[in-house]
Amino acid sequence: MGRESIEQYLYWMDEAFDGPDEHSLLNNLSSLHDRDWDSRPPGGQRKAWQIVNHIGAAKFLYADHAFAQGELTWETVDAATDFDRSPAAIIGWLRRGHDLLRSYIAALEDDSELLAERRANWGEMKETRWLVRVMIEHDLYHGGEINHLRSVLQGTDRWAHEG
Repeated sequence: MGRESIEQYLYWMDEAFDGPDEHSLLNNLSSLHDRDWDSRPPGGQRKAWQIVNHIGAAKFLYADHAFAQGELTWETVDAATDFDRSPAAIIGWLRRGHDLLRSYIAALEDDSELLAERRANWGEMKETRWLVRVMIEHDLYHGGEINHLRSVLQGTDRWAHEG
């Protein structure tokens, strides 16, 4: 069996994380002003750095539980993020989580391993392809959330055609 599907998943992962279009996570993060990272939108509860911390933590958790020892918890991952909240620091950590998860997927022998069941961080067994798909969608979902948070904070929450 070949690796065509693995390569396709890796492509989708990279596009969702760092692709050139407006949907990618890092593209949406690049549109934040420094002051946006630690601000709450009116009526909101989460700050951009908290959302990014969640995204990165999920990458480390999924990698650990599906491909490694399975010892990390939300609490231990959060405790490991004891760094300053500067955009550079948190994006660097996020990138390390992405690269770790990606390295495990890239190391799969062939496409048959995408059907192998692996443990999710909450203990349930899922097909590898399901876990990878969820992480791709996770980047896109939270990239959109960051985009909306940014647009509210910067006063640009409207459609382009509405000028």
